[in-house]
Amino acid sequence: MSLKSKNLTINIPNIITVIRILLIPLFIIYLQRGLFLEALIVFSVMALSDGIDGLLARSFNQRTMLGAYLDPIADKFLLTSAFVCLALYELIPNWVAVIVISRDIMIVLGIAVLVVLDVKLEIKPIFDSKCATVIQLFTVFVVLLGQIVSWVYIKEYSYILYILTSGITVWSGFHYLYIWLNIFQEVSGE
Repeated sequence: MSLKSKNLTINIPNIITVIRILLIPLFIIYLQRGLFLEALIVFSVMALSDGIDGLLARSFNQRTMLGAYLDPIADKFLLTSAFVCLALYELIPNWVAVIVISRDIMIVLGIAVLVVLDVKLEIKPIFDSKCATVIQLFTVFVVLLGQIVSWVYIKEYSYILYILTSGITVWSGFHYLYIWLNIFQEVSGE
């Protein structure tokens, strides 16, 4: 098998995505040690690289199947580790982390079921999911920044951000569920 096949090409966007995955342990270590500035810097680099790798892939027509799988995996690892750590260190309410992680588990399980059923699917996030990812990244950014600059993170107003994050996350989860139910209905009707 050649690495030059269209689906497995290793290119700059895919390398950026792999680097993003490799930075996650460093981010967790910084959080664990209470080094919030360092954690914020690493998190910001990872969040920005998420946009950069996608922009490069689209701009230079370097979209690959490898990238289609790696990019959402990197997002799931980053956001899951961030929300778990923030909840464990009581920087966000546990229910926010549970909602974010539950949706991601549901997405992974839905894809796994479709693969087991041998349903051909294109790995492409829906708009709602992109919105959920952006608001989740923003939430983590604000919480981390609030640990460094106290006026940024006012507890009385943080619940608005948590409710917004949770609401968009739940909405995108229900949207995926709706799509999958339609796919299951089509498959069972064949």
